[in-house]
Amino acid sequence: MKKHILTFVTLAIVSLNYAQEEVTQIIPSTSDTRVITTGLPFMLIAPDARSASLGDMGVATSMDGYSQQYNPAKYVFSEAKQGVSLSYTPYLSKLVNDISISYLTYYNRLNDVSAFSVGLKYFSLGEILLTDSADDPGRTVKPNEFAVDGAYTLRLSDQFAMAVAMRFMRSNLRINGSPNSNADPANTFGADITGYYQSEEEAYNDFNGRWRAGFAIQNLGPRFKYDDGGTEVFQPTNLRLGAGFDFIFDQYNKLAVTAEVTKYLVPTPPIYGDKIVFTDTNDDGVFDTDDGDFQTEEQLEASEYDVIVGGQSNDVSFLTGVFQSFGDAPGGFSEELREFTWALGAEYTYQDNFSFRGGYFNEADDKGARKFFALGAGFKYTTINVDLSYLFSASKVQSPLENTLRFSLTFNFGDGEYNEY
Repeated sequence: MKKHILTFVTLAIVSLNYAQEEVTQIIPSTSDTRVITTGLPFMLIAPDARSASLGDMGVATSMDGYSQQYNPAKYVFSEAKQGVSLSYTPYLSKLVNDISISYLTYYNRLNDVSAFSVGLKYFSLGEILLTDSADDPGRTVKPNEFAVDGAYTLRLSDQFAMAVAMRFMRSNLRINGSPNSNADPANTFGADITGYYQSEEEAYNDFNGRWRAGFAIQNLGPRFKYDDGGTEVFQPTNLRLGAGFDFIFDQYNKLAVTAEVTKYLVPTPPIYGDKIVFTDTNDDGVFDTDDGDFQTEEQLEASEYDVIVGGQSNDVSFLTGVFQSFGDAPGGFSEELREFTWALGAEYTYQDNFSFRGGYFNEADDKGARKFFALGAGFKYTTINVDLSYLFSASKVQSPLENTLRFSLTFNFGDGEYNEY
């Protein structure tokens, strides 16, 4: 109805100006919802229980064995010499029992100012039985995705460190329709640049405290495609910014609060539509198309179909897309702000042995509508850390991780070899 009213007003105004020969009406053909989609989305799923229980955050939280996922610059603040971590996350557990994400990391603090780390993230989509007929026994395929990365961390001052990570990613999600079909996995590579700040412990009136902050630019790399004739897709390039504060009440009790925002560094999909040209064919000041049918070849040639009528083209290189992503939303600055997700989390720790955690994650309704609460707990026994988390969806769009219990395990070696505080 609004479009008809707009068209009527436009034609009425233009008809008063006989010197004008034509008028263009723009008719959008795409939805107002513009969710940014990329390839390899599993790279953004929190793989470990601790970060999941804090609202899928980790760029500015204190160091743990899974810092490889969010910010490997934290490894030089480890009090242990080295560590190995393993986590398991069921996916779509309400529907199937064989889809999951597994994550394995290893870090080694080389000295006071440097560390290196490696990680393997594996996303299994379970087993799928393919048959050609009711009598066909079928054959089983196992689509999957994985990423292997390595990072080097350098401490630039007593309180600040940076890290660079390189990553190889492989997506083998295509399913061959027959034994003779050709479906090659998609391969690509990317890089992370991260930084982490952790202040000295400071004395306040009733407690001591410590500030934390971090940033990460993740999955910087070229576009890729799943087959020779397919469309190139972006990696899930994103920017993370976070800050937090540790309330150290005494030698037994500590409360850490953290906030984090994240934004895709990928172009926003533009609005496509038609530009219909109305021409005064009779030179009588009336602009019409004869009930929608063009009257002349000139009108047909002047009109454009399925063209960008809002925003900018997202068919650009990944590097151009990084800079374009800050100002290409068709809805302007307000839409750019809605493309930021944010999370809040808190972690209470007793005697450095037991932790209770809670977090909240929020995404705008027209950008994916992911909203959830999470709870979790952690327990440390000698050199072993055990973490659990559980997610509660707060959105009309059900999360594939809703009511899912995640499990993580970390082994620290040389614990206490470095004293950071």
